[in-house]
Amino acid sequence: MLRAIAVVLTSAALVAAPVSAVAEDGPELIPGGGFEGTTQPWFVTQDMSAANTDGQLCVDVPGGTTTAWSSIIGVDGVPIVKGQDYDFSFTAAAVSPTPVVIRALVQQPVSPWDATFEANPSLGGDETEFSYTFNASLDLPAAQVVFQVGGADEPWSLCIDDVSIHTGDPAEAFVPETGTRVRVNQVGYLLTGPKHATLMTDAADALDWTLRNEAGDSVATGQTEPRGDDSSAGGGVHVIDFSEVREVGDGFTIDADGQASHPFAIGDDLYDRLRYDSLQYFHLVRSGIEIDVPGYEREAGHLNVAPNQGDTAVGCQSPQPFMQNWTCDYELDVRGGWYDAGDHGKYVVNGGIAVYQLMSAYERTLTASSTTAGAFDDGTLDIPESSNGVPDLLDEARWELEWMLRMQVPAGEELAGMVHHKVQDDSWTGLPLLPADDPKARQLHRPSTAATLNLAAVAAQGSRLFAPFDAEFADDLLAASRTAWDAANTTPRLFAPAADGVNGGGPYDDDDVADEFYCAAAELYLTTGEPAFESAVLDHPLHTADIYRIAGFDWGHVAALARMDLATVPSELPDRDEVVASVIELADKYADAQQTQNFGQPYAPISGYGWGSNSSILNNMVVLATAYDLGGDARFSTAVVEGMDYILGRNAMNNSYVTGYGTTYSHNQHSRWFAHQLDADLPSPPPGTLAGGPNRSIQDPLAQQTFTTGCADQLCYLDDIQSWSTNEMTVNWNSSLVWVASFVADQTELEAVASVKPAPNDQLPLVLVGGGLVLVALIVVMVLRGRGKKSD
Repeated sequence: MLRAIAVVLTSAALVAAPVSAVAEDGPELIPGGGFEGTTQPWFVTQDMSAANTDGQLCVDVPGGTTTAWSSIIGVDGVPIVKGQDYDFSFTAAAVSPTPVVIRALVQQPVSPWDATFEANPSLGGDETEFSYTFNASLDLPAAQVVFQVGGADEPWSLCIDDVSIHTGDPAEAFVPETGTRVRVNQVGYLLTGPKHATLMTDAADALDWTLRNEAGDSVATGQTEPRGDDSSAGGGVHVIDFSEVREVGDGFTIDADGQASHPFAIGDDLYDRLRYDSLQYFHLVRSGIEIDVPGYEREAGHLNVAPNQGDTAVGCQSPQPFMQNWTCDYELDVRGGWYDAGDHGKYVVNGGIAVYQLMSAYERTLTASSTTAGAFDDGTLDIPESSNGVPDLLDEARWELEWMLRMQVPAGEELAGMVHHKVQDDSWTGLPLLPADDPKARQLHRPSTAATLNLAAVAAQGSRLFAPFDAEFADDLLAASRTAWDAANTTPRLFAPAADGVNGGGPYDDDDVADEFYCAAAELYLTTGEPAFESAVLDHPLHTADIYRIAGFDWGHVAALARMDLATVPSELPDRDEVVASVIELADKYADAQQTQNFGQPYAPISGYGWGSNSSILNNMVVLATAYDLGGDARFSTAVVEGMDYILGRNAMNNSYVTGYGTTYSHNQHSRWFAHQLDADLPSPPPGTLAGGPNRSIQDPLAQQTFTTGCADQLCYLDDIQSWSTNEMTVNWNSSLVWVASFVADQTELEAVASVKPAPNDQLPLVLVGGGLVLVALIVVMVLRGRGKKSD
């Protein structure tokens, strides 16, 4: 998931933009692609026989294979020059009961089979010509052109002809189809909340707008507010404000500048379902358990059932120079946990922040006043553990926590108490591939200080939350947390190298773990109240530092998590009032950033939209929501609610980035098993799945080939399964959605200021404002220490 991999991965392929006219074709580079009386020099895998039929290469493709690359047609010796533009075309026809999707690649002829081009054409019974243009990202003196045709349940037949590659003109600039220029939250607007839409137009003057109900009747009218050019959106924008509307209903639309928006609702219960759909996602990405949810059924993955080599007895990565040739001689049972993203890897640092955010969403129901009682109680989800007397959210979190415990180095071994950074395949697999069909060897990667501190933090957090429900498990978590804390302090600079992302999984490299130490110390203090951990918090440089990042917190920057928990979880921290003030100050900066944006997002990165920009936006909203819980300032709650507008359709793409929500939404996120785009027998991602979102770095080949002339930040997005840098799904992106969706579901009266619980012996701190002393509102002070004292 959230990893900036510089290499081109076999699993990350591309579809080129349509071919432009070529003034003069270069020489033909494909040998024998016309199949004039022979199939030579083309080859096929041993499960097929190539026949020349009427000047075509035809094969009978066997059924019952598990992967696309089980059956291959190909040719070697195609010279490809990095940076050169090429035209690639072929004709194909299938004899099959249903359309068949194949993979057409230009790739390395040897492992790791890196591809400089991939297309995924869907074949029917009629002979069809497919044409593409691509710019080579690799130098391949003797590239291999292959058609991967395996993976079908039933046998079928294929004929190809006129396979051609030659140099050509660059692809035309890609222009996304974004539909209506009136951009709205396609789910809807809370009755008492902010209501804004954005009109994409270069008009200099204000324009008329009309809000219509489902019957088409006018409900409200007004004029747009011109905002000028928005460089992130690639054009001029106007903002429409209809916040005063208080009519409940579905099917509202806004007309402006000759355009009508997608329909949306107005009401006070629009986010209840999203709270649970986004959380249910985690059950569907579990490893090591059969999934029997209708529509998403699959066998348990990585339990040593062939072809799996499994996670129940995984050895360590073979010695690698970038790991100082580290390895180990033991095996660990690391079954369970969540698959991190679109691959089958499981990463502690990413799983750590994801499980933290789920547990934080639950803990908020215990500490904040504007929450829905019992929102995550037992029976609120469809998971096997429902009806066991434990809140379902904690049951889901436990699945990941137990896996993280298994990743800890056993006593008596070198680096005992440290935590392995990740477990993954020994090399990349392609798409689609169900977890149970993954044939690759699994391997543990070297422990890291970052992973160790992640376990220390979330195990301590989990210990206090599980204590009322399972004291034994809570004790196990705390013991593991203490062990990890001690191990990290003994080995404080063991980092995961960036080079450990070439094969099979992302590196998640992080060579600054000061924030992880701070976060672990905070969670251990909040759970135990012990002086040693209190000192570790108070003495840490980050405790009083400015931790503002416009890109938000993430798996590699977790100081804000510590600061927010120190502010919200009851404790006797001596400077808790200053901590609360710092969180509110942090939220002020995000609210200020939001005011500069035309689509409601609290996100304005100078360097442009980055990997997982949607998660960055949501995490900034977490800070805003936390500040609202602390002080009741309605500015923060309305900022969170308006931030959801961007996520759910009020953006330059006119796209809801949450599957199943809105009129036009992402549904082809990068995944090996939610892969309906490539295999009609597999499902699309489930409702409530968040897409990573626009990413101007466009690291994947598909995005690179599509955006050959660049893209405005918000338009650097493709809803395609192969665009892993803009459209991946990940556990830590969905965890941010769970947290925010739950907060927004709780906001039914946005004008009201949250009430707080008073406590005795509070004193009013003085804050210097504009050269004069003013009292901080009593409501803030009550929150500082007024939620009860921690018992020893």
